[in-house]
Amino acid sequence: MEKQKKYSISDYLFFILPSCLGLFFFLTPMKFGEKTDIAVGFVAKKILSFLSQSVSLFSHIEFTLINALLFITIFLTFVFGVVAKFLPKRIVYKYPALLFFHVPTFWFIVRSLGFFITMSCFFKIGPEFIWHKETGTFLLQSLIPSLFCIFFCAGLLLPLLLDFGLLQFVGVFLTKVMRPVFTLPGRSSIDCLSSWVGDGSIAILLTNKQYEGGFYSKREATVIATTFSFVSITFCFVVLAHAQLEHLAGPYYLTIILSGLVAAVVCPRIPPLSWVEDSYYTKKRVEEDVKGLSARQLYQIAIDKALSHAKKSFSFKGYFMNAFKSVLEMWTGVLTPIMCFGTISLVIANYTPIFKYLGLLFYPLLLLLQVPEALEASQAMILGFSDMFLPVIVSSSIKSDFTRFVIASVSVSQLIFMSEVGSLLLSSKMDIKFKDLVAIFFLRTLITLPIIVLCAHFVF
Repeated sequence: MEKQKKYSISDYLFFILPSCLGLFFFLTPMKFGEKTDIAVGFVAKKILSFLSQSVSLFSHIEFTLINALLFITIFLTFVFGVVAKFLPKRIVYKYPALLFFHVPTFWFIVRSLGFFITMSCFFKIGPEFIWHKETGTFLLQSLIPSLFCIFFCAGLLLPLLLDFGLLQFVGVFLTKVMRPVFTLPGRSSIDCLSSWVGDGSIAILLTNKQYEGGFYSKREATVIATTFSFVSITFCFVVLAHAQLEHLAGPYYLTIILSGLVAAVVCPRIPPLSWVEDSYYTKKRVEEDVKGLSARQLYQIAIDKALSHAKKSFSFKGYFMNAFKSVLEMWTGVLTPIMCFGTISLVIANYTPIFKYLGLLFYPLLLLLQVPEALEASQAMILGFSDMFLPVIVSSSIKSDFTRFVIASVSVSQLIFMSEVGSLLLSSKMDIKFKDLVAIFFLRTLITLPIIVLCAHFVF
């Protein structure tokens, strides 16, 4: 065993203080008034509340700051994207700012469609089904402003969790657990926990950054992003409240945890996740072999890795440069794809019978599991692919508390919904295919539904 290196008190502080702040912001559920949230989510909501105030211009033009910022961001993303796409490549590669907006043709089309959909919703022009309050305008008013603020906070604060040795320290100890149970490296434990108790969008951003840094293989990043990126605890209870079952908050969340853990063990071991290649975005990071080591030896390796990484990473200028670059990448690379994919999904859900017919695939299973009002519940099962809140909206007419409990639990456990998580995954660097998202959605539903129904039989 190599002798432990010597570190100064400042080296320890560079590791401990930022890491503790990162744990506080991303992993610590707290009471804010009557609501429970993690600190980064609370800060993002406060910023959104401030930016949502109306401002008057020339005493007759009224708008909100968040709308102005969104318009400017999305408009400039489109303009610079067009410039970067059609200028000669030798000029684009000469200017890093233009290269920032240069994307493959498919994503240029997606961003362009997202821009035109956004403009349609801003100015209420074009086909009404695009800017209707339940399709594009719903995303533009309810989701995109929230993501805009979350991306800002997460981009500035994620380095506290990623860059100061915490993942290196924890990863050494938890490799023995994460690898055999979830087929993941030990360092992913913090990511998975943050993904579970935090916000799904923040979780995917965290995982994507780790993948880009070469800390996860493509398979590992895809497993984490499609298995652990739940909606926030607060939103789980919003779903339950809409189902009029607030008195069952405890059994409801325990049901979600149990079904989610079973899916997290099973899904990585079956296609399509088991077929994703273990390739790396950048140079592969070697995982520490900890077999047969004592607790003292593990600690020595863990603290050495953590302090070395923190010492190498610490730089105020570098921190803020990388943080603001991350924020811009998220704003320019994710907002318009979400408007594109999310609006298309909601239009299909609201204006066509496709989801209703697809929902019939679950009808025999719901009958077999003796779920009351199985036909009505079957449509709710499939609507979760479009937006996770749609199932409980549709189920409001269902009289059975048992069935509404099942729908509220499944809608959260399905995890893949195109109005947010699905669109984020498609626009990430993980190169996840749409057909794989469809397959994962159906598999998660089939795995979690029987467990949730079993739990419901105990509750009712």
